[in-house]
Amino acid sequence: MREYELMSIARPNLEPEQYEAMQDRISKLITEGGGEITGLDIWGRRRLGYLIKHESDGYYVVLSFKGEDELIRELDRVLSISDDFLRFKIFRKGKQK
Repeated sequence: MREYELMSIARPNLEPEQYEAMQDRISKLITEGGGEITGLDIWGRRRLGYLIKHESDGYYVVLSFKGEDELIRELDRVLSISDDFLRFKIFRKGKQK
């Protein structure tokens, strides 16, 4: 399994319970897909550098995990169709050229 990092920016107008539910849904998707969560860093609400989908603030979360390529594709698909996220990016950790 390879190590990855998911950085996501969620809409700032959600309730705290909704943020927890989103995080639980992502965690469940990773573990059910054969992955392993290795870290979670919640940055909270921060100002964006520019407007994204008419929002000036976002709720930042960085999640570290291990998984296979198929899990990454599924995670990308699920997050892409969700309206709760302004932006997200999945990074592969490790060797850089």
